[in-house]
Amino acid sequence: MPKKLSTLTKILYGTGDLGYSMTNSIIATIFPLFMMDVVGISPGLAAIALFIGRSWDYINDPIIGYLSDRTRSRFGRRRPWLLFGALPFGLAFLLLWIKPDIANTTALVLFYAFLYLLYEFTATAVYMPYFALTPELSEDYDERTQVTSFRMLFNIIGGLIAYTLPMMLIGSVSPANADRLILMGAVFGAVAAIPYLVVFFSTKERKDFVPEQPPKLIPSLISALKNKPFIFAAGIYLVTWLTIIILETNLLIYIKYGVLRESQSSIIMAVMFITAIIALPFWTWISKKGNKRKAYMIGVAFWAVVMCALVLVRPETPFWVLLVMCFLVGIGLSAAQVLPWAIIPDAIEWDEYQTGERHEGVFYSLITLLGKIANSIAVPLSLMVLELTGYVANAPQQPKSTLTGLKIMIGPIPALLLFSGILFAYFYPLSREKYSHIVSELHLRREARKLQHPSSLPG
Repeated sequence: MPKKLSTLTKILYGTGDLGYSMTNSIIATIFPLFMMDVVGISPGLAAIALFIGRSWDYINDPIIGYLSDRTRSRFGRRRPWLLFGALPFGLAFLLLWIKPDIANTTALVLFYAFLYLLYEFTATAVYMPYFALTPELSEDYDERTQVTSFRMLFNIIGGLIAYTLPMMLIGSVSPANADRLILMGAVFGAVAAIPYLVVFFSTKERKDFVPEQPPKLIPSLISALKNKPFIFAAGIYLVTWLTIIILETNLLIYIKYGVLRESQSSIIMAVMFITAIIALPFWTWISKKGNKRKAYMIGVAFWAVVMCALVLVRPETPFWVLLVMCFLVGIGLSAAQVLPWAIIPDAIEWDEYQTGERHEGVFYSLITLLGKIANSIAVPLSLMVLELTGYVANAPQQPKSTLTGLKIMIGPIPALLLFSGILFAYFYPLSREKYSHIVSELHLRREARKLQHPSSLPG
């Protein structure tokens, strides 16, 4: 059996999720406000810019996944992408915060659509190969949950940073602070690039996972579509990520206008994300005691109830009550962050069991593509709700219709999405016992191949 991973390796690998989590959360929370309140683009047109920028990813993600699977170098399949993609990724994030001297509204929309497309392209080039490393680090059912927990630890830290430090640096998202926004982009773009270099230097790819013949694109896609565990795992991920992005896009706006506590938003979000970090070992323990599927169902059901309760908070509600609600939100958020990602790698072993090949790059590219689809739905949808309910940029008070729309996007919509995730998890077909059998069989097959082809042994 393969050697267990050291805690240090798990931690260093986990740091890789800090960069994308941080930049993506900053974009979800601040970028719409930047386009509306600083650049002066209406919510509807801002939604169009983001949708255009996302659209290329529908083609981009599977291609990068395919190229990652076929990459052969002295650094491995995935690690070269981290080495050469880190700097362009950080630079692309910086460019998003430029306010050009363009008067034409259509040109402005196309300008930000292009910059957003560039950011997503460079982000995919680093984080998709990074994700694809997960199943290559460990085949152990519980150890994968632990690896994913460290990933999600840094993912949540990235969210915590995104929700607190940028606003401290900016002050407020307003035209007067346009220079501060560029400075923010430079600082956090640089910080976001570093973790991928850390992963490059701290991980090693397993040579026995590299097939002699690189997989082809179309058979890899067909294999994914025929993989029942992967389909259900993808469904779980899609609805969960939709929920997270909807909340990321609307929560700060709700705090600003719904509960009138913008000045305390950093404290509010810090409580939420710190709680999510603290709760990670709990969900790992629950998963180990039972299985990932049941742990997910318990976690998101709890989260759905809490989000519906959160919309009852009003400006006159005591601050400590709001903090308690955020504490409870953090517990549910922790489950939603770690468990879908812990489920996905198991489906790759099922694929190898059925086909004799490994397609990590393509499989993870499809997952990241679903994340892009979720973003392309959630963010424009949220902005269109603001547009249709009469949102007024930089107004001290929003219309009642806007506040009602925000409450719907914070409570009932996430609850419905999470209920559908529970249904996907209920019918997920790969149990702990089935997975253990598959891994044992795959070990026997690999040992047999080594005996037949001794020259293929690592080293």
